Amino acid sequence: MDKTRDKATERYGALARKFHDAESERLIGEFWRAHDTFRRSISEREGGPDWVFYEGPPTANGLPGVHHVMARLTKDIACRYKTMTGHRVVRKAGWDTHGLPVERSVEKQLGIQGRVAIEEYGLVPFNETCRESVWSCKSDWDEFTERLGYWLDLDDPYITYDNAYIESVWWILSRFDAGGKLYRGHKVVPTVPSAARRFPPTRWPTATRRSMSPAST
Repeated sequence: MDKTRDKATERYGALARKFHDAESERLIGEFWRAHDTFRRSISEREGGPDWVFYEGPPTANGLPGVHHVMARLTKDIACRYKTMTGHRVVRKAGWDTHGLPVERSVEKQLGIQGRVAIEEYGLVPFNETCRESVWSCKSDWDEFTERLGYWLDLDDPYITYDNAYIESVWWILSRFDAGGKLYRGHKVVPTVPSAARRFPPTRWPTATRRSMSPAST
């Protein structure tokens, strides 16, 4: 094994030294932009089998973290592999603009808390503030996406507060219902009394997950 590694180092040493630094990342990014490599990876496969990828949308009012790096690397590997097999891989970005993270952030910004306080403030101005607040970290996300080398169509994302998106979700649910695939059931989940909202498992703090017994979850 050592002899094989030595031969590889001897043969590709200059290449290895050239491409294992931060400057190389910048140069590769510039090359991709100059040659429109991402767009061409799609347009040059017109007529091939489609493999459509919709990004599981992050919330743009929070900063990206290490866990986003791991998830996006995994997604990117799958998309690049399918591109290499001749598929036309459409990568659509998305933004999650609903839910408690957005509402709680705006409550803190306005110095209010709870459903009653929100109603007194006014649902219309509160919703408008939420719509503005949700984009507070978008530039950080765009830079993060580019630095990571993660190919994604950021120019035409789906946005969960758009009526077109909301109506498409209801349409999909109507198809499930028409096919008899919806049913009524019961599930115990944590709630936020002040907001009169359930707290989805994906938003539970890690410490809370550890402290809960299986029966309580």
